[in-house]
Amino acid sequence: MAATYVFSYYLIPKYLILKKYAWFALYSCYTLIITSYLSIQSILYALVFLQDFQNEGITPITKTLPFILLGILMIILFAIVLQVIIYLYQTSNEKEQLKQQFLTTELELKKQQLDTLKMQIHPHFLFNSLNTIYGFTLSKKEEAPEMVLKLSNLLDYILYQTQKEKVSLEEELNHIQDYIALEQMRFQDTLLVEFSQQIESPHRQISPMLFLPFVENSFKHGKIINGFLQVEIKIEETKHQLHFYIENTCQANETQQSGIGIKNIQKRLQLLYPQKHELKILQQEQKFIVDLKLSF
Repeated sequence: MAATYVFSYYLIPKYLILKKYAWFALYSCYTLIITSYLSIQSILYALVFLQDFQNEGITPITKTLPFILLGILMIILFAIVLQVIIYLYQTSNEKEQLKQQFLTTELELKKQQLDTLKMQIHPHFLFNSLNTIYGFTLSKKEEAPEMVLKLSNLLDYILYQTQKEKVSLEEELNHIQDYIALEQMRFQDTLLVEFSQQIESPHRQISPMLFLPFVENSFKHGKIINGFLQVEIKIEETKHQLHFYIENTCQANETQQSGIGIKNIQKRLQLLYPQKHELKILQQEQKFIVDLKLSF
């Protein structure tokens, strides 16, 4: 018992677990030698007292001592193995708990980052839309009430629907169309928009507000060339991929600024679709192009 306690509570945790194998082997030898010596002494004294100092009829100790020592050593070995198994089990559980805590913390951090990015997108989008409506109200144009209605639909989507982790592709596209309608009222005859879509599964779930900042950016930073601001939007959805493409006219020698909206979308894509998205932002002579592909 003494040897078992020495191994279990001193040698194993202090040397074996810490991978100090040389010291563990050395102190194990010392312990086993002392254990063997004390065991022999105990056996000798036990036999003497049991026989009342009568040596007649006593079985020669040389025949049984090795087996007794072997039994003691086997018990010690069993205790060592059991202690190591218990330690490995506890260590495995602790590692699993730490892994779960790390994953939970990482998910919470990503959620906080996404919430922060959304909060940056919403005021930016609202500010641009209100500026448009403000210009219409100053001019007292008849389109102002309809613009307010379109904006209210967009605000409902932004404030409530985007709090969800996923929305349907159909909802996202409907609100893109509402935004385009707002811009058509603002630009009047100077805007040419081509919006085409090929959707196989309109109820497919995607993260909200993925495409609208790109659309907003094309109107905000696009330039009127030859009397028109031209915007082309294509959305194609298949079983395994969603392809979003948008281009707008811009000045040939002017770098179009992407703004906070697109920068945030790039960060959100890295968080929401790691290794599952391909985003290309190109500027040609008189065109600014955004090409986004999502894999499912």
